[in-house]
Amino acid sequence: MRTISLALLTTLIFITTANAQAPYDRALGVKFPGGLSLTYKKFISNTHNLEAQFTAWHQGFRVAGLYEFNFYSFDKVPELSWFVGPGAHIGFWKHNDDSTKNYNSQADIGVDGIIGLDYKFKNAPINVSVDWEPAITLIGSAGFTPVFGGVAIRYTF
Repeated sequence: MRTISLALLTTLIFITTANAQAPYDRALGVKFPGGLSLTYKKFISNTHNLEAQFTAWHQGFRVAGLYEFNFYSFDKVPELSWFVGPGAHIGFWKHNDDSTKNYNSQADIGVDGIIGLDYKFKNAPINVSVDWEPAITLIGSAGFTPVFGGVAIRYTF
C-alpha cells in the first residue's frame, strides 16, 4: 500500500509541475469505432483537459465524461502528446433476450479510464487522436468492457 501511495504522490507532483503549452484550446469532432461518437475536448490548463463523448451504441446511447492529463514528452514532435485519465459513463440501450426475442431496456453506469496519443496539425485546425478507453460497469450489465476507444478527428478552435 505504501508503494502505491508513493507512486500516486510522485505522479501527482509530476502532473502538477509539468510546464507545457497546450496546442489548442477546444476541439469538436467524431470518434470511431466502438460506436460512432461525438467528442468535445476543452483544455482547462496547459496539461489538463475535459472530454465529453456522446456515442450511438447497441441500439441506444452512451455518454462519458473524462478528465485527462496531457504529457508533451516527444521533443522532436512538439505537436504530439500522450494522455491518460479517469472518467465515468452512463448508457441506455436495448438488450435482446434470445429466449423470448423481446427487447428490454438496459441502463449502465460505470467508471472509465483512457490512455492515448494526441496530434495537432501545425498549420491546420485539425487534431487526431487514438486511444483505448476500458470501462467497468458497476450498475446494469456489470463487468469489464475493453472495447471502447478508437480514432478521433476533431476541428480545433
